[in-house]
Amino acid sequence: MTEELSTTETAEPVLESIVAEELEEEISYHAVEKDGHVTAIWEMKGRKHLRTIDPRSHEGKAILGTHEIDEPAAIAEASGA
Repeated sequence: MTEELSTTETAEPVLESIVAEELEEEISYHAVEKDGHVTAIWEMKGRKHLRTIDPRSHEGKAILGTHEIDEPAAIAEASGA
């Protein structure tokens, strides 16, 4: 019976760490700009690049339409510069 208890105790922290890693790595979208125009949208999970989305596509337009765009002035205010 002691062996069963120790197996259960060691399995729980492993599962908790896996769940925590998955929660930390949420999917995010990054706009790639050139000359003031969005040329691509990168879908990222943590630091891993999942795919590139064309901003002219239906999905790209939906992503750009639902997310706020950080203007240089807003970035400067947020960073305290």
